[in-house]
Amino acid sequence: MATISAATVKELRDRTGAGFMECKRALEEADGDLEAAVGILRERGLAAAAKKADREAREGLVGSYIHAGGKLGVLIEVNCETDFVARTEEFGKLVRDLAIQVAGLAPRWVDVADIPADVLEAKRAEFLADPATQAKPEAVRAQIVDGQLRKWYREVCLLEQPFRDEERTVRELINERIATLGENIRVRRFTRYALGEEA
Repeated sequence: MATISAATVKELRDRTGAGFMECKRALEEADGDLEAAVGILRERGLAAAAKKADREAREGLVGSYIHAGGKLGVLIEVNCETDFVARTEEFGKLVRDLAIQVAGLAPRWVDVADIPADVLEAKRAEFLADPATQAKPEAVRAQIVDGQLRKWYREVCLLEQPFRDEERTVRELINERIATLGENIRVRRFTRYALGEEA
């Protein structure tokens, strides 16, 4: 078994936000491999998030972000279960990070389930009508369209977008915070304003 240094545990904590003992156990399980330990903590975060998904989240914060120059702004509501967690620095940072994400990548919806059915069907029809798709055998067209839709979701749905320039998605970031804060967290809604743009 590899010897786990305090510096390695600290680095894992800085990267994931998980608690000291959680990081130590993950590193021991991964035999000192930092990347494997990150993966273990992510999996645990997903498991913790799944357990908490049905819990009601009615507290939280409405955060804002105004980009330099005042030509772009975002209001976002992020909910958690208790006022105690809503007042923590970590939750406040998450809300701000999400507001900056909305400002920078301009999603239209929070999640795939929020896309209106008529918009989704129109997009599906558009991808199916594409000459490149029509040139493929009929048996694989549906798979091609599904792949194109998944790519489109990453552009228009906040939770599907990659967080900043990282590999993880916004959904994975939120699941990690659910694991570290111990409460269900959900983005309820957001509004992005850009000077001169129509709503």
